Amino acid sequence: VQLVESGGGLVQAGGSLRLSCVVSGGISRLNAMGWYRQAPGKQRELVATITSGGSTNYADSVKGRFAISRDNAKSTSYLQMNSLKPEDTAVYYCSCNGRIGLVDRDYWGKGTLVTVSS
Repeated sequence: VQLVESGGGLVQAGGSLRLSCVVSGGISRLNAMGWYRQAPGKQRELVATITSGGSTNYADSVKGRFAISRDNAKSTSYLQMNSLKPEDTAVYYCSCNGRIGLVDRDYWGKGTLVTVSS
């Protein structure tokens, strides 16, 4: 199973970026998908999640600025990030919970760097 993130980069404070995550590799059922981030010297933290039915959950720090969505036909999730702040600078990781055979488990991408300059 592979999760490949794209869309990271350098942006000025107040700007926007859209991250994408494509899942491939034999998952028969794609359950929840999510985005996490890890800033330098800090632990990885939840940014947003979305269930297979479309219910979403956000960290308080990004509510009202970020939006998670998914396209089940494309096995892809998106993270639209608006009004970016320097404190949003981090490596952003895509995750999913998927089924292969009879087993559900979590999978992770390698991350994409988002840098927000002040």
